[in-house]
Amino acid sequence: MPTGVEFRQYRTEDYIIRDEPFYIPSGDEVEIFTAAYRQHVPVLLKGPTGTGKTRFVEYMAWKLGQSLTARTNPPGPGAGGKSPAASVPLITVACHEGLTASDLVGRYLLDAEGTRWIDGPLTRAVKAGGICYLDEIVEARKDTTVIIHPLTDHRRLLTIDKLGEVVEAAEGFLLVVSYNPGYQNALKDLKHSTRQRFVALEFGFPEPDREAKIIAHEAAVNGDISTLLAKLGQKIRHLREHGLKEGASTRVLIYAARLIREGIPARRACQVAVTWGITDDLQVQNALDEVNTSIFP
Repeated sequence: MPTGVEFRQYRTEDYIIRDEPFYIPSGDEVEIFTAAYRQHVPVLLKGPTGTGKTRFVEYMAWKLGQSLTARTNPPGPGAGGKSPAASVPLITVACHEGLTASDLVGRYLLDAEGTRWIDGPLTRAVKAGGICYLDEIVEARKDTTVIIHPLTDHRRLLTIDKLGEVVEAAEGFLLVVSYNPGYQNALKDLKHSTRQRFVALEFGFPEPDREAKIIAHEAAVNGDISTLLAKLGQKIRHLREHGLKEGASTRVLIYAARLIREGIPARRACQVAVTWGITDDLQVQNALDEVNTSIFP
């Protein structure tokens, strides 16, 4: 029976980062990621939410594409038109407790033309030679993460049981995963057999000057506002020792800045974006409001 729903295979072009993402390095993470990419070494990103892990992967996909273009099409005398740019596709998967192996690898689906196979995001990345980014990998089911093991060693193979196929990863394929150690517990942590298949990069909250620049760029606010918001973030993070489970991320500070840009008073913008956004504990909320008032009277 026709379903009226059309399923299509995504094209490689759908996953290309065409414009440079804004990213300010905090150390040598760009060089390490580049080396890992060239050597086919999987990468694990660790850090609190809102510290730039996803933006970093997007930036690296763009930057690696630029590097490939430069190596593949070096400038030379007599070059006619502009050579086509190389690219590194980035396929991102937000992991959750219901994520199955079929969600990553693919499945048969029924549409108006009958039953056909649709590749999952992991399979698309393997075949296209792109980066597959599994965000918050510990949220996925344990039996799901096992399928990535053959892709993280010298084999670089993906088994598609339903098709009876084994696919060898294309040259540019790289597996990148992330998680927040602050949320880990006995039930949600990476198994040692999985963890030791990656090199790890740790992400923390940026120092005030760098964070102010990020806020100013992302929210298009002036330097005075971004500097004060960065100061607010720093002060709030010091409250983690007094009952606050998670510090203010750069993301919520950017949200506050965007509200301020729209004319919302600064203290109110910080209350709804920061205070109410990160905790429901009334006592902690009162403490955050006091910090907020000290910066935005």
